[in-house]
Amino acid sequence: MKRRGANLSIFGSFLFFALIAIVVTVAMFIFGYVNKKTDGDRTVIAVVMLLVIVFLSLLCTIGDLIRRRKTVDKPVEQILDATERIAAGDFSVRLPIMREYGKYNQYDCIMDNLNTMAEALRKSEVLKTDFISDVSHELKTPLTVIHSYATLLREEKDEQKREKYTVAVAEAASRLSVLIGNILQLNKLENQSVLPEKTVVKLDEKLAEVILTFEERIERKKVEFICDLQENIRVFTVESYLEIIFNNLVSNAVKFTNEGGRVEVKLKKEDENVVVTVKDTGVGISPEVGARIFDKFYQGDASHAKEGNGLGLALVKRAIDVLGGEISVQSKLGEGSTFTVKLKEVAPSEIG
Repeated sequence: MKRRGANLSIFGSFLFFALIAIVVTVAMFIFGYVNKKTDGDRTVIAVVMLLVIVFLSLLCTIGDLIRRRKTVDKPVEQILDATERIAAGDFSVRLPIMREYGKYNQYDCIMDNLNTMAEALRKSEVLKTDFISDVSHELKTPLTVIHSYATLLREEKDEQKREKYTVAVAEAASRLSVLIGNILQLNKLENQSVLPEKTVVKLDEKLAEVILTFEERIERKKVEFICDLQENIRVFTVESYLEIIFNNLVSNAVKFTNEGGRVEVKLKKEDENVVVTVKDTGVGISPEVGARIFDKFYQGDASHAKEGNGLGLALVKRAIDVLGGEISVQSKLGEGSTFTVKLKEVAPSEIG
């Protein structure tokens, strides 16, 4: 695109050169004609040439003004108006581009870039508005529960009911704490310009640590848990981000697997990649849900809404993106889900 704009600029300079050459040629032709007709009368020649030069100069000036108005002033005014509207928060601005793609001049390129920027800002604004709306909604639910039960606690005299209300308040407060923690984590991941220090992490040991934290929940639900972890696999990464990724994936696998179901966690090497799969025999997800499963606050299974806030997989996706890895999901409704994470294995030179 820039090369095309440069070519058009060279073409414009050539046209200007050609116009000057034509003007000089016409002036020389008239000079020769007048000189011949007046037998070299210098006075007449000077007056005629002055008039010719003034006329040609006026003609060129008018032509240049028309050209500038059409090719420079008008697009510059459109661009200035668009930037003022964007600066004021109007991201619906779209500039009309007169030329076909591939024939853009510099102004067309600027307009196209402004259109792209305005669309990106519009989408960002929509996402921000939706995020604020979702956060407000998610915060409102536990706060309402806390307020309601706190009011009942103040008025209730029965000890059993007071105990019940106290448990409800504690659970709502815990959920609120987790929600705020996840929001802060997600905000940090999305706005962090400098990564925390990377270290060499033994992935099999890290996965084992994560799995152990869910041991009580696994036993309570009587879930069959299968681990197949290839040993001595190392990755050069941010350890806290791995905890975000695998804590959420294992937690979801256990949460969405019914009592007596099965969860499998596997770790293996594939070429230069390290592959971790978390598979469950839970409720599964539909293709429609799968398309949005990594969106903020999106929960495909409303029956488990009280156990989460829809930020877990959004955190997972963002952490993996920051680390330069990949995540994919395969699932069938009613048959379970398999999440696959790919990370780069640490280079031998990076092992201390």
